[in-house]
Amino acid sequence: MLVETGVWVVRVTVAAVFGLSAWGKLADRAGTRKAVGDFGVPLRWAPGVAWALPGVEAVLAVAVLPPWTAVPAAVAAALLLVVFTAAVIRLLRSGKRPPCSCFGTVTSAPIGWGTVLRNILLLAVTVVAAWGSRVYPAIPDGLPTDRTVGTLTAAALIATLVRLFSEIRAVRRRLDEQALSTLGAEGLPAGAVAPEFELLDTAGGRTDLAHLLAPGRRLLLVFVHPGCELCAALARELPRWHARTADTLTIAVVGNGDLDEHRRWGRDQRLGDIPVLVQQGNEAALRYRVRGTPSAVLIGADGRVAAPVARGAMATRELIIGAKTTARH
Repeated sequence: MLVETGVWVVRVTVAAVFGLSAWGKLADRAGTRKAVGDFGVPLRWAPGVAWALPGVEAVLAVAVLPPWTAVPAAVAAALLLVVFTAAVIRLLRSGKRPPCSCFGTVTSAPIGWGTVLRNILLLAVTVVAAWGSRVYPAIPDGLPTDRTVGTLTAAALIATLVRLFSEIRAVRRRLDEQALSTLGAEGLPAGAVAPEFELLDTAGGRTDLAHLLAPGRRLLLVFVHPGCELCAALARELPRWHARTADTLTIAVVGNGDLDEHRRWGRDQRLGDIPVLVQQGNEAALRYRVRGTPSAVLIGADGRVAAPVARGAMATRELIIGAKTTARH
């Protein structure tokens, strides 16, 4: 009975994932059509594919539950994941990182190798669902009714909560963007007290302004985005600047979004012991009035903003050079 219950849970999981995906895509037709085009579908086919794809996902989400359609539905779901994963790998190899929009625009983060890993895990789940449904063709018949209905109810509630949480995050992101556009002058004036913050640290835990400020040393906050090539080029220079100014300047990188993505990004840029901090919205950027990436803010040892915000890689380099020269005197 335990194995049969496990097979049923796996099938319900596949149904929940594909149901969420269809729900998200149907909720934003324009965003889905754009995502389809970004993945290389010809423009004349994009509207049709944008309708067909969530329709197919919705059918698979339902068909994987009854015992007489579970096997072909799970096999079709696995094939769909294979096709999508192959498309993601092709784009990544060509240097392109369009938004995934796999579950609608509320999850429209750029694709990455994390997307590939997620799809491989989902593919494994669908394969298990197909195998289990083939070996135990009567499921859910034979399972206690309360267990069958309870699993479906729990999956529906979890899927709804996940969708609502994603929508809340998307609304917060749009509000942050709107707030950034109405901040007035970019950057805080020199001499202003540096706003406090507490951000996730990719090394584990949370880090605040007081932890980064050291006696006699300035702090440089470098705002980046993992999908920004200029940010990556600048980040690769930071370890060299960090070594040259270690006695007078602390450098910290500030990103926004997924913690694991920033952890991988930091390793790829070989940032070493330079802390990589992650905003969950744009809380630090809003407080320092930083509007784009890459940008940098220099904070004095007294906890006050030491210079206007440096917008762009070149301005950030000049800010570091200026801070190093000033420290010598």
